[in-house]
Amino acid sequence: MDLIRKWVQALFFLIANGNWSFPVTKTIYQGPLKVICSPGLNCYSCPAATTYCPIGSLQQLLAGIRMSLETGQFYVGFYVVGFMGVMGGFVGRMICGWACPFGLLQELLHKIPSPKFSVWPGLRYVKYGLLVFMVILLPLFAIDGYGFGSPWFCKYVCPAGTLEAGLPMLLLQPALRANLGMLFLLKLSILILFLGWSILASRPFCRTACPLGAFYALFSKIKLVKLNLDSKRCTHCAACHTVCPMGVRFDESPDDMECISCFACSKACQHNAINLEIGGLPMINIASPQKTKQP
Repeated sequence: MDLIRKWVQALFFLIANGNWSFPVTKTIYQGPLKVICSPGLNCYSCPAATTYCPIGSLQQLLAGIRMSLETGQFYVGFYVVGFMGVMGGFVGRMICGWACPFGLLQELLHKIPSPKFSVWPGLRYVKYGLLVFMVILLPLFAIDGYGFGSPWFCKYVCPAGTLEAGLPMLLLQPALRANLGMLFLLKLSILILFLGWSILASRPFCRTACPLGAFYALFSKIKLVKLNLDSKRCTHCAACHTVCPMGVRFDESPDDMECISCFACSKACQHNAINLEIGGLPMINIASPQKTKQP
């Protein structure tokens, strides 16, 4: 199942970044596909991107909503909000484990041989603060003299944007290097921090700082596609504790907001106590069909 998931992650990466003419055009793709919302964190300004990032779009929506209402346009961006809500209600943070390019990068970096460390559980709440303040409140209320806000998270934090857009555009358009300053150094430092941290710990950005993951996590108890714990089969052997890339103890918290439905716990479980559930209906154990069910 992990191999299948890697192929799905790679496929989503290629779909979201299908503009491979950028080495020639040296510009950001602006074609008709750019109206499509990517389910994972994928920067709009990446020269290869054919889709846009839901977090970036949400910030742009909130940053301009005051001006839109004042000019009578009444544009509130139901498409962006609706798309995020539908994806969250259907699969929740499964997006993080199956369709996010930056999540895939962190997983690959974690395979590099090195000492491995856990992530302090308390840091998981930082991403909710970033979602509330930098994605919602600041773009909405910290406005300039013209009534426009700024995409604070994209501008000051997002390491995915620095990696996918900032660095490639500097290579493609050398003239941009004259405008580099402290802001770029700040974002580059954040990127280096999370890339290095990903080698030492599993998915640190997903666990501590991703506002999109925080948004999808809000649907953990009501999402249609989820992993289900069969309490009658579970022996609390803790096998699921050691394999989870998000630090979830599934036997203790089956609806944990950090779960990305990667099936690592289901594969590790020797008693078939963790299985896929869709709309409340149990499915077969697709993660480890070779295991024999225990009575």
